[in-house]
Amino acid sequence: MRIREVLDHKGVSVVTVEPDRTVLDAMRVLVEHNVGSVIVTREETILGILTERDVLRLGADDPDSLSTTLVGEAMTKDLVVGVAEDLVDYAAGVMTANRIRHLPIVDGDRLTGVLSIGDVVKALKQEKEVENRYLRQYIQGSVR
Repeated sequence: MRIREVLDHKGVSVVTVEPDRTVLDAMRVLVEHNVGSVIVTREETILGILTERDVLRLGADDPDSLSTTLVGEAMTKDLVVGVAEDLVDYAAGVMTANRIRHLPIVDGDRLTGVLSIGDVVKALKQEKEVENRYLRQYIQGSVR
């Protein structure tokens, strides 16, 4: 299964935030949209990602700084990204190797979606269920 298929089913809407907003503002966006990360953009250019983990680290070090630190200072700048034609299995490996839970999907410089580890698990589970069903039918002789 390709990432494109997951995004087609899930939808391609991506929650973004500007780098000059405060981390507290971004926290509110995370909660409002019930997501674990926001992509940091300026005029449709991807600058980084701010995750729950980034916010927790900042808050644990200095809780008062959440309302003064800008997203651009707290975000992860070195993004690991995928493309829509990547296999979900490959994306799972990339996410595991890099210890990330959110993979921005790009087409050139354009952001086309975000794949979460939950999306990956769900897609792989569905793929295995279909494969198992066909194998059982084949063994039982009921495949046409």
